[in-house]
Amino acid sequence: MTDQSQLRFHWFLPTNGGDGRQVVGGGHGVAAGSSGRPASVSYLGQVARAAEDVGFDAALTPTGAWCEDAWLSTAMLSQVSERLRFLVAFRPGIVSPFLAAQMAATFQNMSGGRLLLNVVTGGESHEQRMFGDFLDKDERYARCDEFLEIVRRLWAGETVTMDGEHLRLEDATLQQRPDPLPEIYFGGSSPAAGTVAARHADVYLTWGEPPSAVAEKIEWIRKLAAEEGREVDRPIRFGIRMHTITRDTSEEAWAEARRLLDGIDPATIERVQAGLRGSESEGQRRMLELNGGSKDDLEIHPNVWAGVGLVRGGAGTALVGSHTEVADRIEEYADLGIEEFVLSAYPHLEGAYWFGEGVLPILAERGRWTHPHPPRQQAASVPFAGGGR
Repeated sequence: MTDQSQLRFHWFLPTNGGDGRQVVGGGHGVAAGSSGRPASVSYLGQVARAAEDVGFDAALTPTGAWCEDAWLSTAMLSQVSERLRFLVAFRPGIVSPFLAAQMAATFQNMSGGRLLLNVVTGGESHEQRMFGDFLDKDERYARCDEFLEIVRRLWAGETVTMDGEHLRLEDATLQQRPDPLPEIYFGGSSPAAGTVAARHADVYLTWGEPPSAVAEKIEWIRKLAAEEGREVDRPIRFGIRMHTITRDTSEEAWAEARRLLDGIDPATIERVQAGLRGSESEGQRRMLELNGGSKDDLEIHPNVWAGVGLVRGGAGTALVGSHTEVADRIEEYADLGIEEFVLSAYPHLEGAYWFGEGVLPILAERGRWTHPHPPRQQAASVPFAGGGR
């Protein structure tokens, strides 16, 4: 089990429409908004290198019809970065479980162990049908259960034959197994999601909600995991996905939040909210409840702001405040049991430095974080330092 006092931080690679100085909307069946910085290898490489330099452990790359492909994107970015791991989001059922296990092994072995996996079952049936998947939501979770069982057995070196309700394979053996095994991250707020997470997830991810709601989710998943007998041999960990607006002072941070809000057109809010209300995702429904489709009353807990979710599907809340205030809120979530934080900002390049140089040193001083790859300290080079002795 990980040391809960030592938190892990991950960043985000904006392959879902690119990056910019305003909120880039879209997701969950809604078209991505405009951005000023395209999702190119050149730009995303800058983001990846900034993230690894300041101390992020990994970076999440999203999946969906509105995104660049996560596998291909991260394979390219692994070649222009050195240490950063990649939390690759993928959808079980779009590829066969044997192929997914093989792809993961290839990525892990050729990147030097830099792969983590974020399993996304797909919350929108109309989007899934674009990929040729016509199962309904509960059936997708049932198939995901079979899928992850097969993948884990293949990674364990078993020869797998299965004739399941959704998946079938015969005498499958993986010749090249991943080393180390990629950790599986899994989110979802529906009963079907909870059951699958409790069986298979190494890390259960939730979108950012007020601490009381997060505590309820943690208790719910822990109970389900206990029923699966996971308290001792493979205890489940917990992570949270949020945006950040952190500055030297609280006033500066909230001024930036207001600037982002001023840049959101009311007509765009109305259009995006209407699209998001059609989502089948329970997590998306909870995000919409937090912002209420209005620019008013968006601070739902001290330093927790729901403004991003007005035009962006998925994670819709941000930590807003001075570096110390944001560190305080992170510790509040950590005290509930959150060990991993998947974060982002607009723009992602500058945001990585704001958080990495502002918040992480405070958490390090408090003993809650250690740089996963601390930079080597070199003695200052002073010309002719020994002269005259």
